[in-house]
This record gives sequence, structure tokens and C-alpha cells, in this order.
Amino acid sequence: MRTTLNVFLFLWLTSISFAQSKIDKTLKKLNEASVDYIHADSLKNGSNVVLLDARERSEYEVSHLKNAMWVGYDTFELDSIVQKIKNKNSEIVVYCSIGVRSEDIGEKLQQAGYTKVKNLYGGIFEWKNRGNPVFDSSGNETEQVHAFNKQWGKLLKNGKKVYGP
Repeated sequence: MRTTLNVFLFLWLTSISFAQSKIDKTLKKLNEASVDYIHADSLKNGSNVVLLDARERSEYEVSHLKNAMWVGYDTFELDSIVQKIKNKNSEIVVYCSIGVRSEDIGEKLQQAGYTKVKNLYGGIFEWKNRGNPVFDSSGNETEQVHAFNKQWGKLLKNGKKVYGP
């Protein structure tokens, strides 16, 4: 029994490490690191942070970080954010699936004068891969995470993958 548990633990940790390595490579390839990253462990310890979800509405409704505000990507409206977050020195963390779309939104916020914008490294996938909770549209904790598509879904190792609207 102990050997089985050790083997399971080893395989689980290896799969998370593999996903992390793939996320690292993907972000280095697709991002410019123009918005400073914050890692899941640091965010867990943060307080008074405004969380912005830069995924599409259907992704957000499946699951999101607790108290996150949906801002979208294709439908992102800076004027709406300026109305909701008046203090340009607010601590803001933007996230998406792994951190690509959220970098774009973070850049727009910085250009608008927001001074403390961070991009969640690895996005909601890394958040969930690390065992952190996500919440559905009713505010209930869920294991479901919208995996965007089969290719991106390979980076999500923890939780139940959901595809489509």
C-alpha cells in the first residue's frame, strides 16, 4: 500500500512539473513579459488585490478565482474598468488560461495609467494545478476548469476539463 501511494505521488508530482515546464516554454514563446508576473503561491498570500479575468464569458462562468471580476478579452472595454477601479494605484492581478491574453489586457491597463498591474503566471491552469480552489457562476467551489481547447487543455493537470461554450 505504501509503495502504491509513493508511486501515485511521484506520478502526480511529475505530471505537475511537466505541465509547469510546458507553461514556462509557452509563455516564453508567446509573451514579452511586459507585465510583471505574480505566482500562485504569492497571490494566495495577498490581500486587497483586484482580480480581473481576461477570458471569455463562457470560460469565466465555468470557473474563476474567488471574487474575480470578468473583463473579457475580445470584448474588453477599458472605459468600464476605469469606472469600476478609480484608484490607479490599486493592486490588480489579471489572469486568463495560462497568461497570454492577460498580458495583453495588463498592457492596456498600464497604458491607461494603472501602476500596480501583475499577470498571474500560468493563469487559472497553474492556479488549479497547484491545488487552489476555483468557483462557478453560482459562487460554489468546483473542480471544473474551461480548458479553452484540446491543445491548451494539455497544460491543465488538475481539475475536470470543460470544452466549448
